[in-house]
Amino acid sequence: MSFDLLLPAFSAILSGLFLTLLITICGFALGQAIALPVALALVSTRVWLSVPAAFYTFVVRGSPLLIQLFIIYYGLGQLEFIRESFLWPVLRSAVYCAILAIALNSAAYSARVVAGAIRQLHKGQFEAGHALGLTDHAILSKVVLPQVYRVVLPAIGNELVLVMKASTLASAVTVIEMTGAARLFVARTYAPFEAFLIAGILYLVFGALFGWTFKIIEARVAIPGR
Repeated sequence: MSFDLLLPAFSAILSGLFLTLLITICGFALGQAIALPVALALVSTRVWLSVPAAFYTFVVRGSPLLIQLFIIYYGLGQLEFIRESFLWPVLRSAVYCAILAIALNSAAYSARVVAGAIRQLHKGQFEAGHALGLTDHAILSKVVLPQVYRVVLPAIGNELVLVMKASTLASAVTVIEMTGAARLFVARTYAPFEAFLIAGILYLVFGALFGWTFKIIEARVAIPGR
């Protein structure tokens, strides 16, 4: 190990920080936006909603994220109707493909967590809401979701950290985020220990920051006395 290479390695890897945060935050936000309707479809009594949602989560959770990323980045570009569609400006970008793949993957896991929390709610709450004259939308937004997200908040915080770790796979499709920057540094200096040590420390720091942020949110939304 060469201590002289630690500072250059830190500087090189830091150049990929913006893309790491961009992929992490956008992938997580998009994943959560997709997860809620998928979760509602999973708990729906309508088969035409629950079956496709269950199939989606089964396929995504049962296959490696790296394969999903390769299919989106390398595979979809092989389809002519994709190249001629309005989606092509997005799907030809490695960064956007990484965000999309990570979001779809994260959504499948988060949807299962949210659906499980919804199933744990007592059915009497729905009946009481209807008895009070509340619409389904009002029951969902004012009764169900506040309780569900208070319960699943720790799991969602963990999901954010997992999404950040998943962002390292973006380097496999030419995105120079922190792991990609570390690999480029290793290729130039043949110093893998220094480069990946620095990268690991940075991921650890940002993972701790994300976890700390969710701890604060959990404390703010917690019901006093519980």
